[in-house]
Amino acid sequence: MAEGNAIRLWHTQNMKNFHLPLPDDTYEHLRAAAERSKVPATALAREAIDFWLRQQLRKARHDAIAAYAAEMAGTALDLDAGIEAAGIEHLMGRESK
Repeated sequence: MAEGNAIRLWHTQNMKNFHLPLPDDTYEHLRAAAERSKVPATALAREAIDFWLRQQLRKARHDAIAAYAAEMAGTALDLDAGIEAAGIEHLMGRESK
């Protein structure tokens, strides 16, 4: 993200301030990355936090689906055996390519 875009983003979205003390090493790495990419350190930190939060949501969704599948295993709501076998066969074929 170019610096101008980051600044426009800052001024066009509703934002809240959040004070985040960082260990010296983390701060220095963040500053160096900001200088290399010519992007404000706050924009890099915001992007990293957003990425981590999206990953946490994906993991929570995956865990919820896995828990539901485990709970429904062997019941009338379990996946049809033929469909399950076709899905496994498809995935195994995809891995070998």
